[in-house]
Amino acid sequence: MKYVIINGSPRRKNTWKMVEQAKMNLKGDFEEIHLMKEKIPMCNGCYKCIMESEEKCPHNDIVKLIVDRMMEADGIIIASPVYAMNVTALLKNFFDHTAYFYHRPDFFTKKALVVVSTAGAGHKKVANYIDETLRHWGVNKVYKIAMACGGKDSLETKQIDEVSKKFAADVESGKMHSPKFMDIVFFDVWKAMAVSSNPIKADEEFWHKKDLINHDFSPEVKLNPFKKLFSKLMFLIMKKVMK
Repeated sequence: MKYVIINGSPRRKNTWKMVEQAKMNLKGDFEEIHLMKEKIPMCNGCYKCIMESEEKCPHNDIVKLIVDRMMEADGIIIASPVYAMNVTALLKNFFDHTAYFYHRPDFFTKKALVVVSTAGAGHKKVANYIDETLRHWGVNKVYKIAMACGGKDSLETKQIDEVSKKFAADVESGKMHSPKFMDIVFFDVWKAMAVSSNPIKADEEFWHKKDLINHDFSPEVKLNPFKKLFSKLMFLIMKKVMK
């Protein structure tokens, strides 16, 4: 298995100790990407990644290298401490640069592990935010480790081991999990936008090129009959709303 670690912390302290503990339960090759070292310029909100294509981003030469390594990995680990009740500026800036994945999700076969630490509060909120972002990207399953103590005592170590072992087993199994209903809703929202009377060109090209336009969800992920029907109905509703 191949894992890529996106470290959103400018330091290697409590959050990184949790990542190192989790790594002990994963078998494979690891690639570490420390956002502090990548020096991605601040997103300037030009919207080019969404409206034209991610290749038009003025910082694409840096961001694409990171995204490509995530695409090549079997498992993705996203780590961040809590800064001012949110992710670090480093990680938020990376998420801002990859906002186009909200329109053009492309991680349907990927599993992810979220690691969050805090000296006070906000760890669950931040872990849920990262989880939501990854699900918008299409990530099939997200595991979360969120702690207020940095993984120093035996109880925390046990939790890190339990979650990371489940993550490892899932990655190695290759099993695709059925999406949540809200994941299907958002899939149909962006799909409907791609076939609207005035679609964003980059979206239209992506959805047709990937042939997602002809499926109720990513073809690698199976839906039961009820979820298939739900997706079809949602897509019809969204098309009418877009019209």
